[in-house]
Amino acid sequence: MRYVSTRGRCPDVGFTEALLAGLAPDGGLYTPSDWPELTDGELKALSGRPYAEVAAAVLARFAEPEFTREQLLPLCEAAYATFAHPAVAPLRQLDADLWMLDLACGPTLAFKDVAMQILARLYETALAGTGRRLTLVVATSGDTGGAAVEAFANSPAVRMVVLFPEGKISEVQRRFMTTVHADNIRCVAVDGSFDDCQAVVKALFADEAFRAEVDLSGVNSINWARIAAQSVYYVTSALALGAPERAVAYTVPSGNFGDAFAGYAALRMGVPIAGITVATNANDILPRAFATGHYARGAVVETTSPAMDIQVASNFERLAYEATDRDATTTAALFEDFALTGVAQLPEAALTALRTVFTGVMIDEATVRATIRDVWTECGVLIDPHTAVGVATARRHPAPPGTPHVVLSTAHPAKFPEAVEEATGEPPVLHPRARDLARKPERIDRLPADVAAVAAYVREFAQP
Repeated sequence: MRYVSTRGRCPDVGFTEALLAGLAPDGGLYTPSDWPELTDGELKALSGRPYAEVAAAVLARFAEPEFTREQLLPLCEAAYATFAHPAVAPLRQLDADLWMLDLACGPTLAFKDVAMQILARLYETALAGTGRRLTLVVATSGDTGGAAVEAFANSPAVRMVVLFPEGKISEVQRRFMTTVHADNIRCVAVDGSFDDCQAVVKALFADEAFRAEVDLSGVNSINWARIAAQSVYYVTSALALGAPERAVAYTVPSGNFGDAFAGYAALRMGVPIAGITVATNANDILPRAFATGHYARGAVVETTSPAMDIQVASNFERLAYEATDRDATTTAALFEDFALTGVAQLPEAALTALRTVFTGVMIDEATVRATIRDVWTECGVLIDPHTAVGVATARRHPAPPGTPHVVLSTAHPAKFPEAVEEATGEPPVLHPRARDLARKPERIDRLPADVAAVAAYVREFAQP
């Protein structure tokens, strides 16, 4: 498998190079040169198999020949042994046709663990014996940082700096990062929004001299391996609900669009997906883009679902590339304009193409609270605010009768106890992992949302 940039201005690369580079040198995002396919027979053969086995089979299609299915299987088994549920991503039925895919069974209680646990093992395997030690700079709106710290802490292969917006994530999200005192990890509170953090990371990648000096890499969802790993739970959930004989609809709470694009990747591989609805909070850049083709950045609105408080959805570039029939020139122009002006207008043909799969819905805060309360009252299930955005969307825009409809549950309610208590009138029972965090000391550095300041900090940390 080879990988090309969405902007088409650099050579194609293999899986390992795409994995370790993160962002393409021309500022684009790596994507497969051709989509691998799983036949109906191959999908049926995976039905009912352990999650790690399915993951190895799916990832091999993106990673061969550098990582074979046989090489990937022990890595996947080790990664998913860290999860609390043997199914890794279990389904829970909410009503006749509505299901919740629980992606919060990992060590930091968020869907980011599904990709990050295998990503760390891929990095260590790829770097073994090379003498290289990469510098990872990670921007997080809450959950990516904790999952990355947990996965890469004490790794001899990497140093990691995590940037998070100060005061704009939950205390539990923050503590999953800042209470891990590993020598190879630094957590930095940035005076700004997640979009500011993300912009700093992209600027560091764009500086070729800096990138080479610190051997820079990234594990945000700009890294293709994250998307590949997340596509696996679309395969397992669809198979559990009758695929390939019938299609399954998905609703995905979304911020940076990586989780939703993983569903698109599964669709392109051959998983029968009836459609993907992207659910957002008040930060509705994606629903507006799907409705009008006008991809326009707004001011970030703080909500009770902070991981979605994003107005620049980086993975949307991958979808635009596909929707323009892989026209790298058009894609580059669109997103370079967006970087300068905060606005990009999709061509009409591209908008029509992406609408064949995607729709977008915005959910307000009052509806989030009501949904948390209603799901608890009606189903006896506590959900976090991000999942509530998804459930509210699915109930507002149901799948056709008889079509299984899956909402991705992206985080454990214990990560957002205040929001859950406000909605239900009682605090959630704290998960043991979240409860233990409160007794641990934090280590936090602070910086402005300034590229030069962050670069200097990273440079000093990256010194041998």
